[in-house]
Amino acid sequence: MDILQQLQQIAMERELSLDELKTELEQALAVAYKKYKGVQGEVTLRLDKNVKSGAVIEKEVVGEVLEPSFQISLNAARRYNPESQIGDFIPVEVDPNTFGRIAAQTFKQVLQQKLREAELRRLHDQFSEKVGEVVSGIVSRREEGNVLLQVNRHEIVLPKREQVGTDDYRPNERLRVLVLKIEEDRRGFQVVASRSHPNLLRKLLEYEVPEVAEGLVEIKSVAREPGQRSKLAVISHDERVDAVGACVGQRGSRIQVLMDELRPEKIDVVPWSEDPKQFIINALSPAKVNSIKLNHEEKTAHVIVPESQLSLAIGRGGQNVRLAHRLTDWKIDINGDERGSEKSGG
Repeated sequence: MDILQQLQQIAMERELSLDELKTELEQALAVAYKKYKGVQGEVTLRLDKNVKSGAVIEKEVVGEVLEPSFQISLNAARRYNPESQIGDFIPVEVDPNTFGRIAAQTFKQVLQQKLREAELRRLHDQFSEKVGEVVSGIVSRREEGNVLLQVNRHEIVLPKREQVGTDDYRPNERLRVLVLKIEEDRRGFQVVASRSHPNLLRKLLEYEVPEVAEGLVEIKSVAREPGQRSKLAVISHDERVDAVGACVGQRGSRIQVLMDELRPEKIDVVPWSEDPKQFIINALSPAKVNSIKLNHEEKTAHVIVPESQLSLAIGRGGQNVRLAHRLTDWKIDINGDERGSEKSGG
């Protein structure tokens, strides 16, 4: 198999551009040639399918040859091209197989580096368009607390800070993750994903609910305690469409898909309202509210609930009122009837 056939095979196996890979290989061969000849300066080596060895060196036509590795006399040049002139460059066949062991090692090292750089550029190009979107990947391994996933033959990282404590991330498990950003480190580009970001839930709902994807239903706000519980506030822009019903689905079928994906996270979907009182009442669901008073300057809501509903309104460890606060952006103080006080949401 000649060098160009090998190149085509590598390009196909790694899904890289043949032209880009050809350029990288030419540069790697030029480095190996310089090592073989022990020379400095610029050397241009090209792959050429018209010569037996598959490669040529561009030699400069000069009056006096000082460096035969990349210079050629006018007389010698005119044997290749009778119209050659001083300053022209003449392609002279060279066999990469004759570069010697050290040069071959240099070529291999440089080519590996060039291949990695090409793959990293392709990785960046592919995923830069996916930042903020959801992709599906397979858990491949763990490394220093991070989880690594295979996505379309690329490895992306789920850092510990973006993981959900209730997930066990079993090898070969398929997960959907939010592409958070592309970082550049000493090794190149790294795609960073998240399972805990609120926008993962927002995007998953867009994929599962056609009314959301089409803009008939809008997700106004999201509050998440990843792996435990989330609240979504939605509004319909079509009077024929019930926003909450569209998101929950018949017998809870649509929201169940999301809960299965984010297991065991419980997801509450509530109607958004431009009236802050009504929105706070909705956000505290499933608890019932007797009355509510707002302090607009401090953006505080004083809420009265039936004594029997107090623990439900606050939630285990204050979770329900805490999520309602994040969903509405109002600090919420809750009292049971008119006696006693429970405060949270700040």
